[in-house]
Amino acid sequence: MGVLHFAAPKPFDSIVPPQLPGSARAYTYASGVAEIGVAAALAVPRTRRLGGSLAAMLFVAVFPANIQFTVDSLRNPKASTLVRIASVARLPLQIPMIRTALRVRAAA
Repeated sequence: MGVLHFAAPKPFDSIVPPQLPGSARAYTYASGVAEIGVAAALAVPRTRRLGGSLAAMLFVAVFPANIQFTVDSLRNPKASTLVRIASVARLPLQIPMIRTALRVRAAA
């Protein structure tokens, strides 16, 4: 997903909360770098503990964008029912993702 932030940034730009200062594209690129860095840290056994910590922090950091996506989906009359349901359903899924990242950290 990190690479997609660079290859196709517009969808990521669109979910950056407008309340954040600066350009959405800067946040898109920064989160892309963060995702690639976290993946690299998780892939290497020597840095996996750090990677687990960074993954948990990344999941927390991108949560406002997930909320923005949900708000936008629910407000958009053109959004399909499936998109609306998926956008709401994915919010609580951040909790097991964070827990898994912390388990990776603990097991490394």
